Amino acid sequence: MLALGILRWSPESFWRATPRELMAAWEGLQGGRKSEPALSDDLSRLMEVFPDG
Repeated sequence: MLALGILRWSPESFWRATPRELMAAWEGLQGGRKSEPALSDDLSRLMEVFPDG
C-alpha cells in the first residue's frame, strides 16, 4: 500500500527498490530523520562505483 498507493511508485520501481530505499521514502513522508552530510570516504566510494568516462 505504501509504495503503490501513497508513494505512487510503479510496480517495477517497487521491486527494484531496496528495503533501505523504501524506509527512506517513508521517513521522508513522515518528516523523519535528516540526512547527514557526506564524508570524504563516501565520496571516494561513490567515485569508485560511478567513475567518470
